[in-house]
Amino acid sequence: MAEIKTIGVVGAGTMGSGIAQVAAQMGATVIMRDISQEFVDRGLKGIEKFLNKGVERGKVTPEQKDAILGRIKGTTELKDMAEVDFVIEAVIEDLDLKKQVFSELDEICRPDVILATNTSSMSITLISKATKRPDKVVGMHFFNPVPLMKLVEVIRGYATSDETVRITRELAEAMGKETVEVKVDSPGFIVNRLMIPHMIEAIKLLEEGVATKEDIDKAVKLGLNYPMGPFELMDFTGIDICQYVVDYFYKELNKELKWVAPLTLKNQVRSGNLGRKTGKGWYDYSK
Repeated sequence: MAEIKTIGVVGAGTMGSGIAQVAAQMGATVIMRDISQEFVDRGLKGIEKFLNKGVERGKVTPEQKDAILGRIKGTTELKDMAEVDFVIEAVIEDLDLKKQVFSELDEICRPDVILATNTSSMSITLISKATKRPDKVVGMHFFNPVPLMKLVEVIRGYATSDETVRITRELAEAMGKETVEVKVDSPGFIVNRLMIPHMIEAIKLLEEGVATKEDIDKAVKLGLNYPMGPFELMDFTGIDICQYVVDYFYKELNKELKWVAPLTLKNQVRSGNLGRKTGKGWYDYSK
């Protein structure tokens, strides 16, 4: 990937900072932007903390850690993306916000620069319409935690070119990832389209009194050989994110009843107990 030497990452949260880390580990210079210095600093500290664990385990040398961190520049200025050869957007899952970001990037970045979105479910085609380069807009969906999870879904929008898909796949592979191509811009792509029904059915089993959440998680881990059960996974990713995707599927996929959010899910979100990030979700992490 000699032509991609500098990568822009828009968003310094869990996903954005993880993407910035793997890009820097690949050897690229990274410009990571967020709306406030507090968010940028938090993202940089998260990367350093992750790398420190790697040093403790002997996976990363102190010199490698320093080199990786030295390749990441934090900023609050979107205009700094004028320097980059490829952009990956990782802001919150808000379609209007993403379209605004892409519209601004379209004006700032060189015409040849590919603009990728890390959205987990949203329409690449709708996001691309905010730009004058829809052929260079693509989905590049990483998984959490980005440094550890091997998969990247590469998603075509309606106008995404073959060259854009090829370059994006090559970049992901240079980051040490395995890729799959999503040929049609369908809500949830591959993984979320399969994962969300698991979560809905798990909640229904709980509501119907079929089993406890602990036993549902245990059954899925030992019976299907999944690393986490559905309740553990919802807590890990954020229960509010789960509801958001469920509601998005209901809206986009013909309002089929199978995509209606269970009441227990809605009430869990209303309670504010959203999983690990709040200290409590389906399970209590405050102890």
